[in-house]
Amino acid sequence: MLSTEQDILAAAEDWRSKGRDVAIATVVETWGSAPRPVGSHLVIDAEGNFLGSVSGGCVEGEVVTEALDVIAAGAPKMLEFGVADETAWKAGLSCGGRIKVYVERLD
Repeated sequence: MLSTEQDILAAAEDWRSKGRDVAIATVVETWGSAPRPVGSHLVIDAEGNFLGSVSGGCVEGEVVTEALDVIAAGAPKMLEFGVADETAWKAGLSCGGRIKVYVERLD
């Protein structure tokens, strides 16, 4: 079981060493209530496999989708998610928080 951010980063390095195309998503900013702190990682490969967490709910699915584009194109992306309190749980952000997630391809 992956228990630390270092474990997730080690898995990313392992995936790359085995020839898998990989992107890493990192929480770079939060405001209000956010499920995961700044520095949290999600590692994604070109087949859609992933390890770690940057939020949960629909946000995590969107980050995986965007990461597949980043892997294909090679250009990094800054993603921002924020919702009103009444819709926060649907999007995976408790209590109306906002997060920024930077997604980059590992080469």
